[in-house]
Amino acid sequence: MTDYAVVNPATGETLATYPTATDAEVEAAIAAADSAYRTWARTTSAAERAALVRTVAELHRERRDTLAAIIVREMGKPLSHAEGEVDFAADITEYYADNFKAITADQPIDILGEGTAVIRRSALGPLLGIMPWNFPYYQVARFAAPNLVLGNTIILKHAPQCPESSAAMQQMYLDAGFPEGAFVNVYATNDQAATIIADPRVAGVSVTGSERAGAAVAAIAGQNLKKVALEMGGSDPFILLSTDDLDSVVEAAAEARLDNSGQSCNAPKRFIVIDSLYDAFVEKFTEHMTSQVVGDGFKADTTVGPLSSLAAADRLEDQVNRAVAQGATLVTGGTREGAYFQPTVLTGVTRENEIYREELFGPASTIYKVATEDEAVALANDTGFGLGSYVYTTDEAQAERVANGIDAGMVYVNIVLADSPELPFGGVKRSGTSREMGLLAADEFVNKKLVRVGP
Repeated sequence: MTDYAVVNPATGETLATYPTATDAEVEAAIAAADSAYRTWARTTSAAERAALVRTVAELHRERRDTLAAIIVREMGKPLSHAEGEVDFAADITEYYADNFKAITADQPIDILGEGTAVIRRSALGPLLGIMPWNFPYYQVARFAAPNLVLGNTIILKHAPQCPESSAAMQQMYLDAGFPEGAFVNVYATNDQAATIIADPRVAGVSVTGSERAGAAVAAIAGQNLKKVALEMGGSDPFILLSTDDLDSVVEAAAEARLDNSGQSCNAPKRFIVIDSLYDAFVEKFTEHMTSQVVGDGFKADTTVGPLSSLAAADRLEDQVNRAVAQGATLVTGGTREGAYFQPTVLTGVTRENEIYREELFGPASTIYKVATEDEAVALANDTGFGLGSYVYTTDEAQAERVANGIDAGMVYVNIVLADSPELPFGGVKRSGTSREMGLLAADEFVNKKLVRVGP
């Protein structure tokens, strides 16, 4: 029996199983990554490594159709979303190839004495990446690409439902010309992942996933004095204070909420609307939710695919049912069939309702009414999460005030779905401790070595 399997959530059919790694295979993966770091990574230039990374980006584009189909089977997202993810992973990978000089160049320091000083960036060694199922390629690209350019090597432990995509990525890195061990996929158990983290040859670990997973990994990393980067969930607020075009705002809100069938960490999940616009927003937003086509990701007219698994649908159903039992109003949705979940809108959620403090990972939204800007900001911040946030207003000064007042790692003003390779991604509070994408990603696992030369 293995935990690694492709189970199509649209049908429940198990399409393929993959054997969990033996302890010997885990040891071989660590040894290969360490060997590649000590030989290949230390004897190649940043330009040479960047050239290989660029080839990986090209292979993403060449194999787009095949790669996209894999993740529709693995986690159910609509095919157009899967194709978009492959494109984005290619763009991210290419970004680090384009910017290798910026992330590896010496940084001179103006010193008080005579002589010179620079900060010289160098690799740390093999890194373990524990990656989630919701964006099988994109999540890996933003971790692997900058670190390979730096000269770190990658051990990938992907989600158990993503064995086919993780194998496809390893093959792309090999086909691009990376040596064995530079990027190695291993079907490890959680206990074996703990062994990898504890191994003295492994320099650090990056995990994207739930709070529980992040806390567990961070504890192991801390016990072993390893650097850890954490990217957790979010319950992002979408604040609407004023608009000249409510229809466009509602369309943007709905599109962002339903991205990846609602299974995106930085999607808006809590809609906070000024009282003068509240009723109209609820009506129009609900219309968008009820107009969606829920179906198999391979069908051309599908706009919302199944959730990634029956377990994911069970969790969301339980959250919605508890919310209603505790006083929330179910405006639309709340029903499911297998892994398919109808887009759902809830209003009347109070602080006493458990869902007030929870992340809804699926096509479900809560809408709140506020009377003032200050009330909107206070409500937005009244959460343990702090990943992204969205502000819509026609008042430029207000936009600046609200952006400054929100406790989050990212604020998007009058725009959604604007993630881009050059923009850092990450959060605060229970949403994480690190940044990925942009130039900041290359500062997570790097030795910022001081080199001071006397006169």
